[in-house]
Amino acid sequence: MSIDTEATALAPLHDHTPPALHPKALAPANLVLTLVLSVFGAIVGIQMLASLGITPSTSLIGALAAMTLARVPLAMFRGFRSVHAQNLAQTSISSATFGAANSLFLPIGIPFLFGLPEMVVPMLVGVSLAMLLDAWLLYRMFDTPAFPAKNPWPLGIAAAEAIKAGDGGGKQAWLLLGGLATGALGAVFKLPMSAFGVALIGGLGAMTAFGIGLLVRGHALPLTGIDIGALYLPHGMMIGAGIVALAQVGRVVLKKHGTAGVPATPDARGARALGRSLRLGGIGYLAIMVLLAVGTGVYHGMSLGMLVGFVLYGTFAAFVHELIVGIAAMHSGWFPAFAVALISLLIGILIGFPPEALVVLAGFSAATGPAFADMGYDLKAGHLLRGETSGTAFETAGRREQMIAGMVGFAVAIVVVACSWRLFFANHQTAPINAAYVAAIQAGISGDTARNLALWAVPGALLQLAGGARQQLGVLFATGLLIASPLAGWMVAAGIACRLLVQRVLGSAARERLEVFAGGVIAGDALYSFFSGAVKSLRK
Repeated sequence: MSIDTEATALAPLHDHTPPALHPKALAPANLVLTLVLSVFGAIVGIQMLASLGITPSTSLIGALAAMTLARVPLAMFRGFRSVHAQNLAQTSISSATFGAANSLFLPIGIPFLFGLPEMVVPMLVGVSLAMLLDAWLLYRMFDTPAFPAKNPWPLGIAAAEAIKAGDGGGKQAWLLLGGLATGALGAVFKLPMSAFGVALIGGLGAMTAFGIGLLVRGHALPLTGIDIGALYLPHGMMIGAGIVALAQVGRVVLKKHGTAGVPATPDARGARALGRSLRLGGIGYLAIMVLLAVGTGVYHGMSLGMLVGFVLYGTFAAFVHELIVGIAAMHSGWFPAFAVALISLLIGILIGFPPEALVVLAGFSAATGPAFADMGYDLKAGHLLRGETSGTAFETAGRREQMIAGMVGFAVAIVVVACSWRLFFANHQTAPINAAYVAAIQAGISGDTARNLALWAVPGALLQLAGGARQQLGVLFATGLLIASPLAGWMVAAGIACRLLVQRVLGSAARERLEVFAGGVIAGDALYSFFSGAVKSLRK
């Protein structure tokens, strides 16, 4: 074989040079596909949350659908050959799934279970607005010093590597397939393979803290006889770490300003964008809290001072919840949205808000965070597919089109939930975690619980300070403590060990190969979990 012939044989099937214009999310073919995928994703998300208590990752389903259509020899499907069009498809279905299940269906189930069905519709309006604001804020904050595009966002890496391998083939495709097989095989044996995959690519310090937290929570009771969950140790640690994390974000905003007469650095421009987003987000959350207080009628049972305190606390809780969930998702691929919402509720109980107001607070807190984290995964995938070119016109346009595709998914989620919630509630189907929120409101909190929360907040804050804003040790350790899965802790430990071994053997070439293989592992685990969960849900 001649050199020229060999070069031709090894060339990729597609030209990976970015096109002059990014595909439009509202172009007819793209819009039809995103609408169909969004309806499917929203229905699957609600059904699986109601029946199994989990929300599946459907991102790769959207990408696979677009890849399949791209191979149909019709002109109308030719546009789906673009990895950027496939990215729009995975963005829309993922947004619809997490939006419908976690941001909408879960929160409106709390007033229903509490015996306040008249609150469901105003809650649906309020949490719908919170979900849209959540996603828009992440769009604005992505690739700023608080949420850098260079950070892992593991599920985003998995989606991007799957799309790239499907498009380009070659050695990377075989490496990805190996990861897919590993992830799916481990999932068959009930191993949390996503934890293993995330440990291969997440920040080393953050993953170590996360893994230790998982192991401590999982083995404390059998080894010592102490139930740290009953002592509210994980919750207190997260309170302390979360408050420090919020202060660290504020410090970034205040510190990184451009000097007069000197061109601002990218970090300074990002910090200013972050500051503007935080201010707009604060105004938005405040307006939604006022709307919820009035729309649900809870203002009737509170004095003016209590009402003002309730609105301000709800706004603050939404902000902290969003940031904690986003930070945890960015580093670990896991976000403890349910548990952090419970923390906000526990503090609200300690403050002394009436039960009806606590119902609203629990729903509002639970609604903020999931859409924020999911949009981060999608934008990370798009950022990788666009060549990691921050600040370019193509990157900016692509990010904007992803936002539009995501909003299409969220809009579909609102319609699907609005049309289906009565059917589910009539059959007594709500998110299982809702029972925990209702039980907490009904039981109240003792003085011992308050002391434990305050006590354990101190080491959580100190650990977060020690790790700094870059490593987020406190938030990730507390995230691990909130998740009762010791097996996931051992899988994180195995992932870290494999990562260190591969880096020692391969050196500088390890990172790219680990990212591709880890993306396959996470994707394989997600796909197996989706299909097996869908089968179980249908049987129920």
